[in-house]
Amino acid sequence: MQKVNVKIINQSKNELPEYATEGAAGMDIRANLQQPIILKSLERQLIPTGLFIELPVGFEMQVRPRSGLAIKHGITCLNTPGTIDSDYRGEIKVILINLSNEEQTINHGDRIAQLIVGKVEQVKWEMVTTINATQRNEGGFGHTGKL
Repeated sequence: MQKVNVKIINQSKNELPEYATEGAAGMDIRANLQQPIILKSLERQLIPTGLFIELPVGFEMQVRPRSGLAIKHGITCLNTPGTIDSDYRGEIKVILINLSNEEQTINHGDRIAQLIVGKVEQVKWEMVTTINATQRNEGGFGHTGKL
């Protein structure tokens, strides 16, 4: 696996994000809170992390939900995956939503999402009047059936 150097400022008292296992693709990030946040059913909140990064050009960082938080508590991320561009310098914040029927509490230091780093290619548009046909062609939105 290739390692990419990313500059980080940590204004929280939490540990830096890290990979839990050798084969993990994502690093857990934690809430940086002065006091707990209670998410009511179907409520969403922007949760700060205290982290600021400088990604190299040609890379992005995605913010994705944590599966354990989703299945155990009904909490997931909105705008998923959230993209952090290489030129963004603000604090990483995570939009959480409570999809359960019960109030859920987010505490300081809770693992709230995971970060994935990936390479990015930019598009150079080429104006044409036709594009190649395929077997699928315009089929979409479930055209291959329910399963």
